[in-house]
Amino acid sequence: MTDATFEIRMQVMWNRLISVVEEQAMTLLRTAFSTSVREAGDLSAGVFDPEGRMLAQAVTGTPGHVNTMAEAVLHFIAEIGRENMFAGDTYVTNDPWKGTGLLHDITMVSPSFKGDTLVGFFACTAHVVDVGGRGFGADGKSVYEEGIQIPIMKFAERGVVNGFLVQMLRANVREANQVVGDFYSLAACNEVGHRRLIAMMDEIGLDTLDALGAFIFSRTDTAVKARIAALPRGAWSNTLLTDGYDSPVKLACTVTIGDTVNVDFAGSDPQSRYGINVPVIYTKAYASYALKCVVAPDIPNNWASLEPFTVSSPVNILNAERPAPVSVRHVIGHMVPDLVLGALAQALPGRVLAEGAAALWNIHMSVRPVAGQSGRRAEILMFNSGGMGARPALDGLSATAFPSGVMTMPIEATEQTGPVVIWRKELRHDSGGDGQYRGGLGQEIEIEPLPGHEFDFSAMFDRVGHGAKGRDGGGAGAAGVVALDDGTKFNPKGWQHVPAGRRLKLSLPGGGGYGDPARRDPLARANDISKGYVSK
Repeated sequence: MTDATFEIRMQVMWNRLISVVEEQAMTLLRTAFSTSVREAGDLSAGVFDPEGRMLAQAVTGTPGHVNTMAEAVLHFIAEIGRENMFAGDTYVTNDPWKGTGLLHDITMVSPSFKGDTLVGFFACTAHVVDVGGRGFGADGKSVYEEGIQIPIMKFAERGVVNGFLVQMLRANVREANQVVGDFYSLAACNEVGHRRLIAMMDEIGLDTLDALGAFIFSRTDTAVKARIAALPRGAWSNTLLTDGYDSPVKLACTVTIGDTVNVDFAGSDPQSRYGINVPVIYTKAYASYALKCVVAPDIPNNWASLEPFTVSSPVNILNAERPAPVSVRHVIGHMVPDLVLGALAQALPGRVLAEGAAALWNIHMSVRPVAGQSGRRAEILMFNSGGMGARPALDGLSATAFPSGVMTMPIEATEQTGPVVIWRKELRHDSGGDGQYRGGLGQEIEIEPLPGHEFDFSAMFDRVGHGAKGRDGGGAGAAGVVALDDGTKFNPKGWQHVPAGRRLKLSLPGGGGYGDPARRDPLARANDISKGYVSK
């Protein structure tokens, strides 16, 4: 076989491997019970070599899941032990420090055997609607209040499901059918990946993935290091102020570029008393993602593409230690890319987008009949997104989840889940920061319980007291607002009450603008006015 033929053959197999994990992810999307998975795509899927190094990931999926999963598989291998792994096994955990940073995310790992040979692992992650405890919110004072904790253990051994674990789940969660259904969906997701991989290996004539893995890592390593070598050398620092829970929280980082790129989070505020803390595995995931978006956006994500990006931090809100409460770690965690990109913009002027809404505006509603009336009870999780920051040559995307990448849920799917009506869900006028390129718009959302019902909701919002900043002269995006339809203001975080007959009004933040507003194309500004994006 010539060198050229070998190269082509390996590239084709690499693409086949990516298609395998894409089908793996689609299985999860099509079979999931929770709306957060099947409608919003809050999931990840990937294939790993026998050493636990990620070979390929599905395009569908969030960085917080994919990049934490890349490390989580190593924890599974260490805890289970290779001698205890058999064909038909599936392992599970929701350990925040060994998984994705909070209890609501379930990670499953399955070994893939070809005959008697372990050829790799499949892993997937999904957000389930409930794990018991206080529910999805920031009010807990320790991780022990936030729900059932599942250590790394076997969900199935040799194809036989652990019935005791299923019983334990059913006894500890409010939406047992949805949660247990999602567990089986995750297991099926890995099984489909395994079947497709073995079929591919049989078709091509592979006994192992060793040669393909070596090719993937070699090409990726060379490409990423070439991109890093072209960057300026030095260190750049940035700070960012977030709403926090009861008081603002400062995040700080220093990006140091040498042969590799390190992000150090020294200077960030200490751990919080509330569930906004972030385990470092999640901080690392989003820091790496931010760097890769600028440095190597077109290089496929795998172990070798992540290896040159490192994170360090003393114990603080971005490196929380057990048993700190971490239930809404995504709110602060989603701010990490804006923080890192703000430092990187100093090194690479003209290449980094403005700040955006960053944190998802997820809302968890616990709906119930008013006392003395009949009706339905339901736990509803709805994902919403504000505006993305403007880019160096393009307007910011409106109502788009950056950096998480999840989709916005259709209102019809939310209304089918429980007794609520979404009266309004539209773009928020004048919310994008002005600039040569306009920031993305947020949304206006109004939610009301059906007659005879009320609901408590968990606010998990940011950018209420501190809107997204523009870059290079661009204006700030509009800050968010949380209120009742009578004008009563709510806190941006914590469990709060919406009585019967009242509507919850959410005004989601917009993204910052980029560049001098005086340089905006008059036709672009006229188009914004005609579409109602801006008033002038």
